[in-house]
Amino acid sequence: MTEHSPETMRAMVLRQPGGQLQLEQLPRPAAGPGQIQIAIEACGVCRTDLHLVDGELPDPVLPIVPGHEIVGRISALGPGVTGFAPGQRVGVPWLGWTCGTCDFCAAGRENLCDSARFTGYQINGGYAQYTVADARYCFVLPETPHHLTAAQLAPLLCAGLIGYRALRLAGEAANVGLYGFGAAAHILAQVLEHQGRTVYAFTRPGDAESQAFARRLGADWVGSTDERPPRPLDAALLFAPVGALVPLALTHVRKGGRVVCAGIHMSDIPTFPYASLWGERTICSVANLTRQDGVEFMTLAHDIPIHTEVTEFPLEQANDALARLRAGALQGAAVLIPHGYFREDAKH
Repeated sequence: MTEHSPETMRAMVLRQPGGQLQLEQLPRPAAGPGQIQIAIEACGVCRTDLHLVDGELPDPVLPIVPGHEIVGRISALGPGVTGFAPGQRVGVPWLGWTCGTCDFCAAGRENLCDSARFTGYQINGGYAQYTVADARYCFVLPETPHHLTAAQLAPLLCAGLIGYRALRLAGEAANVGLYGFGAAAHILAQVLEHQGRTVYAFTRPGDAESQAFARRLGADWVGSTDERPPRPLDAALLFAPVGALVPLALTHVRKGGRVVCAGIHMSDIPTFPYASLWGERTICSVANLTRQDGVEFMTLAHDIPIHTEVTEFPLEQANDALARLRAGALQGAAVLIPHGYFREDAKH
């Protein structure tokens, strides 16, 4: 592909679910009223992107540029934007727009807005050199806190935020099980350790590499999903999109405990006996995030400080990054780096 002009950009585009992303040269998007144009430094590869590409999410806007863990610098401000400046580093999360007027929005539950639009799903996202985003849903990011690179910041924008919201729904649980030790769990384990909670990490049977990764990040107990933890859990947070884990996790939590399903997509939950739910156990889901989640979590991530384990891929290798995520062949998170920022063999 020829080098782009100042008016165009490289982007990886999904035109049909189930197909490969295509490297295309697109017009560089201009910032409209209330929007920010961002020169992208890094974009995390999330399991939600995998669900989108594999056709497991309903009614995507096609063609679409995926990606919703975006870190970049402001390259232009649209009319009416205040509180931002060119050159600032900002992050763009999954929730990209809400109506601001419905009952959910008015009650501070904008994550449930029926008219919400999502980055990389209905709004072009970060698998590109540039994007535009609603300024209301952009977070100013501190400059290299504790020497974090743009790539290391990217997973905080979804894996970190959704993990944090899942933990909020778990309340004051002291003994917390993390099912599926990927991008979100490896961030949340650090939060739990910082807060003095006990971490139980569950992986697929035989996944010795992920189990070693969990131990390295301070998990108090590590085992496979077919093992019973040494004591009942107060909460079980499910990041693996496997419905069969729900009734299993219910047998691991104590009376009054909670099972939190943290993915946007999950395979069907099989039937289970009422006795597994009895004792005021509850099951709930996490839906998206709020801006307040972002403010709270980014402050917490800076204070801990959180370290993210990332493997960098050039933008053009997005399909390879998705394939490795699908195969469970990554520890931590995959991050795409546009041309000009990528460094060979970058792993942090």
